Parts: sequence; C-alpha cells; structure tokens
Amino acid sequence: MSSLNNKKALVTGASRGLGRAIAVRLAKAGADVACISRSVESVAQTVEEINALGRKAKGYAVDVADGAAVEAAVGEIATEFGAIDILVNNAGVTRDGLLMRMSAEDWDAVINTNLKGAFHWTKPVSRLMAKQRAGKIVNIASVIGLIGNAGQANYAASKAGLIGFSKSVAKEFASRGITCNVVCPGFIDTDMTKVLSEEIKKKLLERIPLQRFGQPEDVAGVVEFLCGQAADYVTGQVVTVDGGMVI
Repeated sequence: MSSLNNKKALVTGASRGLGRAIAVRLAKAGADVACISRSVESVAQTVEEINALGRKAKGYAVDVADGAAVEAAVGEIATEFGAIDILVNNAGVTRDGLLMRMSAEDWDAVINTNLKGAFHWTKPVSRLMAKQRAGKIVNIASVIGLIGNAGQANYAASKAGLIGFSKSVAKEFASRGITCNVVCPGFIDTDMTKVLSEEIKKKLLERIPLQRFGQPEDVAGVVEFLCGQAADYVTGQVVTVDGGMVI
C-alpha cells in the first residue's frame, strides 16, 4: 500500500518548480491532489501528470493573498474531494532589492503571498482537519528565513515569519491530531536559480558541502515523509534541505 493511499492533498503554487514536484510526489504516494495556482492553465500540466498516474487531480485558480477567495476555494475543494488531509503551503514570490530602495509595494507583495497566504489557507483547512481529528500541514520556507540575505529583507522576513507561524500552529492543533512542520530548501535547481550568473552559482556552490544545487525531488521527498504515517510523532520541526549549507 502506498504511504498516502487515498489521502486528499492541497498544494499551493503547484504549477512549476517545487510545487509541481511536491504535488506529483504526493500523487505517486497515493494521494489525490488539489493543485492551486494563479490560473487553471498554468497548472494544467501538473494536473495532467497526476491524472496519468491514476490519481485524481484538479486545478484551481486562486490568489493566495485574497482571503475571501481562499475561503471559497477551500469549501469547493472539500466538497469536490470529500476531505482535505494534507495542506502544503508552497506558493511564494520574490521582489528583491536593497532595503533602502525597497518600495512598500514590494514589501507587501512578498509578505502577503508568502506569509499571509499561508495564514489564509491554514485557517479554514485547520477547521476541517480539527473535525477529522487528523491532518498534516507542511509549510515551505527557505534557508533565507534562517540566515537572511542582502537584498531580500522582505523574502527573509516572510520565511522567518512562516517558521514562527508553523511552530504556533503545531502547538495549537497537536491535541486534534494535526501536525505542522516546515521545510527550508536551500538553493534548488528551479526557474528561480536558472537566472543566476555562473559566477554567482560558483560562489554559492563553495558554501554548499555537497557541492551541488538540490533538485525539486529532494524537497518533495521530505514533504512526502512529513505527510505520511511515519512522521505522526513529528511536529513543529524545521527541516533544512540544503546540502549542508547552514550547518
């Protein structure tokens, strides 16, 4: 039997990169997956890939920063799938720039998506999980939330905030059988890192003991574990998937 046999998962930011890898990995483990993105078209390939595995998937166009839209979507997904057993808050954006030049709009855009977005999804989904007296919540933060980074004050704040948020959720819902953990990826080979120059990549690799960037599947595997029965006694934890970068 697959580790997540017939579980119902919801993954935000599922159109590409980490989100897509996580959604597909959960489906391979036996879960049906509600795939969230800004448009149904952008997530169509993820849905198609999951359907090809013999699992149910459906795409939903939701702006994670819009609380009312998220609340409505959760109701629709719960009806369509019959339950929500797993929530992976993965949606994230960057608006990099030095603090002295950073606009309030760029600050708000990152906080609203990366941090407030997780609040918007976790609030209604946790209500459903509390009734079920079971559920797994995994929030995707970043090593930048642990160590900071010049030019990313907004991003670092959002990811550090997500860690504190997750620890609080873990404490609030433990008595209801709900776990909440954080995965902090390091530099993963996605669209976000492909734009880096060779010089920057070389400098980054010097800081990574394993001497390579991670793959989306490296992160997805850890998420699968945290969503499965093997991690029933794991909650409030921060797992770095970074090749040893922040040892």
